Amino acid sequence: MSKLQIVYFFLRGRAEAIRTLLVEQGVEYEETDVMPMEKWLNYWKPKMAFGQCPLLIDGDFELVQSNAILRYLGRKYDLYGSSIQEAARADMINDGVEDLRGAYTVLIYQNYEDGKDDYVKALPDKLRPFENLMKDTKGYILGEKMTFADYNLFDLLDIHLILAPTCLDTFPALKSYHSRVLQRPGVQKRRNSQNFKDMKINFNGKE
Repeated sequence: MSKLQIVYFFLRGRAEAIRTLLVEQGVEYEETDVMPMEKWLNYWKPKMAFGQCPLLIDGDFELVQSNAILRYLGRKYDLYGSSIQEAARADMINDGVEDLRGAYTVLIYQNYEDGKDDYVKALPDKLRPFENLMKDTKGYILGEKMTFADYNLFDLLDIHLILAPTCLDTFPALKSYHSRVLQRPGVQKRRNSQNFKDMKINFNGKE
């Protein structure tokens, strides 16, 4: 059986939650860097349904869109809850992650110098819904078992702690949650890999 393949830039970006999920689940995968730019523009970009990566290749099946990939892996590796209600809750939180990640991406690539202070100032209002959703859970989004959305929420919190190191200080549930996920052996395995250490978070180096 062929290994899964992730096709992406050599950076954490939108592929990091996917990588962490695979490492923690013990799934072997290979990575293909779409760079240099000529290769990306002339070979990889035209091959991708929306002209965007990451791309996941699973045998003869190809899938783009990072959240679709996470949901696919959630179904494939039993990380989607045990009922339609649990699955819907995971979907809801994952969609909330996407909303904030979108705003973060705009800041990083379009308005970092002029917009960072205002973004950080407004961040508590963006994080509070996650705090409210997570404060009564026991461990992770759906309780004691990780879901695909946990990897995405963890990564979102992680990059924001680099942007604004004190941003979780007034959100005890989120702070505890981030620490709990970080301490998981599989997550530590990914974090301690040279591959992870060598990667920038974002293409332009801003964080």
